[in-house]
Amino acid sequence: MKHIDILIIDDEMKFAGMLARRIGLRGCEADVCYDGSTALEWVKENRDHVSLILLDLQLPDMYGTQVLAGIKEINPAIPVVILTGHGTEQDRQTCETLGAYQFIHKPLNIDVLMTILEDIQKAAE
Repeated sequence: MKHIDILIIDDEMKFAGMLARRIGLRGCEADVCYDGSTALEWVKENRDHVSLILLDLQLPDMYGTQVLAGIKEINPAIPVVILTGHGTEQDRQTCETLGAYQFIHKPLNIDVLMTILEDIQKAAE
């Protein structure tokens, strides 16, 4: 797998940190933002250098669907995987309409994430 940069947007610091470490052990670089507004600023600054965004829906300053819409405004080509512990079927439908790549419920199996990354890389080639 070639080098890939991932942004994790999740307010659960322990979970986000653990996920970033596990991604790092698989040879990927991961940055973490803990709220939507910081994440949107990060995406503006790095719009052409991120390969995947993992986005939680429950954030302290805005709902994840708002962040997803903002990301897609900045760069519609960035794949965004919704990673949530509380998402509903309505959330899934909204995220699909907004252009989410996938909608996954926590807990996350790291092997599933790596398969998603491989699929994204194959599609980009």
